[in-house]
Amino acid sequence: MANPGFEVITADQPWSDRYTYAPAVRVGNLFFISGTTATDENREIVGPGDIAAQCRYIYQKFEVLLNSVGATCSDIVQTVDYLTTTENYRATAEVRRELFPGAKTTATGVIVAGLLREDALIEISAIAVLPEDGR
Repeated sequence: MANPGFEVITADQPWSDRYTYAPAVRVGNLFFISGTTATDENREIVGPGDIAAQCRYIYQKFEVLLNSVGATCSDIVQTVDYLTTTENYRATAEVRRELFPGAKTTATGVIVAGLLREDALIEISAIAVLPEDGR
């Protein structure tokens, strides 16, 4: 039985009922974004070998999902980064500084042996608190 307060959000992302997870789920004013890699509409990795480019593309995908419910990346309160390398990881901090100027989110970084997308260097999941004003 589906939870009546549970809403699957796909926005403009290609999605299929065959998948066993949703790109994002809204429950009340909480917005949970699934782990996301820098995969484009052709299922190709954007920015191969460039962790900062992959990070930036992932947040662009997040922005599409968040905009579909009247929110932005500034509403994100927590991120989790899954990394296959620490090489140039500091460059992702610059991306975060651009996205979250002055405001900080909670964050966790986990080094993993690999990701499902072979060329992915980073996968990010996030939680946002949606604005009360219905933005």
